[in-house]
Amino acid sequence: MSPRLHLGVFYTGVGNNYLWQDPSVTDHTTIEAFVRIARTLERGLFDAFFLGEGLRVRENRGRPFALDVAGRPDAITQLSALAGATTHIGLVATQNTTYNFPADLARRLATLDSLSGGRAGWNVVTTDNAWTGENFRHGGWLAHERRYERATQFVEAAKAIWAGGEVERHTDLVDLSTAATVPPSPQGRPVVFQAGDSAGGRDLAARHADVVFSANATYDKAVAYAADLRERLATYGRSPDSLRILPGASVVLGDTDAEAIEKAEHHRRIQINPQRAIAFLEQYWGTDLSGYDPDGPLPDVEPVDGELDPSRGTLSVADRTGKLDRIREWRELARDKNLSIHQLVLEVQPRHSSFIGTPSRIADEWARFVRDRAVDGFNLSPQLLPSTVDEVVDRLVPELQERGVYRTSYEGTTLREHLELPPL
Repeated sequence: MSPRLHLGVFYTGVGNNYLWQDPSVTDHTTIEAFVRIARTLERGLFDAFFLGEGLRVRENRGRPFALDVAGRPDAITQLSALAGATTHIGLVATQNTTYNFPADLARRLATLDSLSGGRAGWNVVTTDNAWTGENFRHGGWLAHERRYERATQFVEAAKAIWAGGEVERHTDLVDLSTAATVPPSPQGRPVVFQAGDSAGGRDLAARHADVVFSANATYDKAVAYAADLRERLATYGRSPDSLRILPGASVVLGDTDAEAIEKAEHHRRIQINPQRAIAFLEQYWGTDLSGYDPDGPLPDVEPVDGELDPSRGTLSVADRTGKLDRIREWRELARDKNLSIHQLVLEVQPRHSSFIGTPSRIADEWARFVRDRAVDGFNLSPQLLPSTVDEVVDRLVPELQERGVYRTSYEGTTLREHLELPPL
């Protein structure tokens, strides 16, 4: 049988990728909105619906960020409600290994897996930052370089708990003595997803993940990433078929490629509007820049001393510790190209990996990806809800089915079966 494309939707709910201020979007908090989206995805035969996690309200310079959705509901609670409103789609909760406890989280995920009849998944993420830790009386308790060490021990403990029997771990990062209190689901245990592109993240995925959620959605990057990950799998005695690779991406469809490109550029200017451009620079300068004109030159004041303000949770350690070099580069770029604040931020803000064009063209592109084993599918981040999901299900899915790379019906009931993963 030829390879088939697997699809999920990652509903982050926060960040500028989601155009929450558009009048067409659904309510962010009502359960009816989530049920509507999950049922549409199920109609489109998607593998999974993902929810992100936020352990701190998104802020800018110590205040709730007024240009963004500030927070999101608890993922496991929300997905438990969706378990009763759907019958097939996988339900994946992003859960942090830094500020959770293995025995407690394993029990809650096993409960979701049992309630849903074997449709639960766990998207494993790590956090090293003090501004989240303050909510847990931990501050910056975990050094950045040890976050994947704890995550590895955490996942190993959770898997042991799900396997049954008494489990004991006594290290400086994981300390527990427990036993499973929830019986195995039809799929055995929750499917483990790993989000991360760093060396530590790739190693964790190669050792323990069933699915890896990466940022490598362009063809060449996807091929290189898949080759690297499969080499790591072999190191841990795992077969290439034991792991599915689903890079994150967004989709913008149009009746013509030109229409889709125009729509995508319109979305980007909403995502990075003049006010967001000022807020972005405030993270680097560490001071109030609201008096500066977004259509004027970059601030002529020097940034405050200290680490970059990271409270919106979107910045890497390299960003946080290298802000002076970054600002110097931006000033040179703005001078050379005569860019305003808004124009500069539009240029330097990373673009989300996007597929832009007609349904037919994108279906051809995705068919090539999966047939070449560059990826096993994609985890989509919709920009507009419900309209982006409706378009993908109604216009793109039939094109994929026509090319023989997408299922025409669910052939099982568990998430592990949807992903065509080997049985445990």
